[in-house]
Amino acid sequence: MNTQLLTGFQEWHPAEFAARRRVFETWRRVCRAHAFVEYDGPVLEPAALYRKKSGGELVGQLFAFTDQGGEEVALRPEMTPTLARMVAARQAQMRKPLKWFSIAPFFRYERPQKGRRREFTQLNCDLFGEAAGPIADAEVIALAAALPRAFGLGAGDFTIRISDRSLWPAFLAARGVDVARTDEFLAVVDKVERAPAVETDAKLAALGLDGSDVRAFLAADPAAALPSLGALREELGARGLGDVVRLDPTIVRGLAYYTGMVFEIFGPTGRAVAGGGRYDGLVATLTDGAANLPAVGFAIGDVTFADLLRASPVASARLAAAAREDLAPRVYGVIADETRRADGVRLFAALRAAGASVEYPLGPMKVGKQFGAAEQLGARFAVVIGGEWPEVKVKTLATREEQAVQGMPEAVLAAVSQ
Repeated sequence: MNTQLLTGFQEWHPAEFAARRRVFETWRRVCRAHAFVEYDGPVLEPAALYRKKSGGELVGQLFAFTDQGGEEVALRPEMTPTLARMVAARQAQMRKPLKWFSIAPFFRYERPQKGRRREFTQLNCDLFGEAAGPIADAEVIALAAALPRAFGLGAGDFTIRISDRSLWPAFLAARGVDVARTDEFLAVVDKVERAPAVETDAKLAALGLDGSDVRAFLAADPAAALPSLGALREELGARGLGDVVRLDPTIVRGLAYYTGMVFEIFGPTGRAVAGGGRYDGLVATLTDGAANLPAVGFAIGDVTFADLLRASPVASARLAAAAREDLAPRVYGVIADETRRADGVRLFAALRAAGASVEYPLGPMKVGKQFGAAEQLGARFAVVIGGEWPEVKVKTLATREEQAVQGMPEAVLAAVSQ
C-alpha cells in the first residue's frame, strides 16, 4: 500500500499551520475592514459548470470523475461559477452592492512547480451589483492592495498591473482581424513578456498582425485608447495606491468570463501572486438571463502569497514571530507540591475556560524540569502551585519577575493578562 503524500498536496505540521492560520486571520480582518462578509460553497460541483464557464486551460486541469449516481462531477478548481450561482439564487432579496469573500480549498490537476500545487487554498473577494466604473473597480483593487500591506509590504515589494480586455477588440477590428480569433490573440499577448520575440512575431503574423505594431501599442499609455483606465488610475491614486499601481495592456487574464477591467498583483521576482477583474455577464449566463448582476472580483492563493511574504525579511520575520506566539501556551502551571495537584488542576481548568492557553505536567516532575519545559514551550508566565496554597506565585519567564497572588481564577487571570 502506498502511504506517501500525493504529488502536489501538502501536509501542515503545527509550526507551518500556525503561520498559515495567521495569514488567513489577517485576510479575514482586512476583508471585514472593507465591509466584505464571508461565505462558502460546496467543494464538489457538476463538471459541466466548469466546462461551460471557465475556459480551455482550466477545464483540462479538472479533478473530474463519475460518482455512484452516474453524474460527472469535479472538485472545484475555482469559486467564481459557484459564487455567481449562489448570488443569482437570492439576489432579488439582497441589498446591493454585495461584498463577499471566502477562504476555501481548491483542486487543479496540473504539474506541480514553484508557486503551484494541485491542492491550494484561495481567498476570493467579489463585489456584485455595481456597474463597471472607477469607484467600484477601485474598491476591489484597494482591498487587494491592503492584503500585502497588512504584512508590512509596500512599493518595491509588489505592484498591481491593470488593463481592460475591451482594449483589444477595437485594436483588432481596426486591423481587420476576425473577432472570433480574439482569444487566440489574447493568449499571445498574455505571454509576450515571457516568450521569445521571434516566436511571438510568428504567432502574430499568423493572425495577420505586425509584431512591431503590437509592441508599439503595448508601449503607449493605454489610458489614451481607453479613458476609463485613466479614471481608474486617478481613483487609485486618490486612495494612496499610486506607488504600487501601473497600467499594462499585457494583462488579459486567462478565464473566459472576464468582460472588462482585469488586474494582477506581482511580487519582486515578476511572478503573478493574484488576479481578477470584471465579469459582468456571468450571472446572466448562469441564470439564462433571469438575473443580471455586474460583478468584479479577484483571487489570491496561499502558496503564491506565502512566497511573496518570504521575499520580504520584515514580513517573514513578523509572520514567524506571530506563529511562535500561537504555538506557545501563555501559562505553564508548575506543580511544586504534588499534594496540591487537584487544586492546581481546578485553577488551570478555570483559566482555560476564561480563554487562557495553559499547559502543565501530566505527572510528577521535578520543579526545575517543569521550568525548563515552560521555557522550551515558549510560555510567557509560570504559575507555581506549592505549599503556600491558596496563594500562588506568578513568574514572568522573560524577566524572572515574580509576584504572589491568591489562587482565585480572577486574580491569576489578571496577573497573566499583562
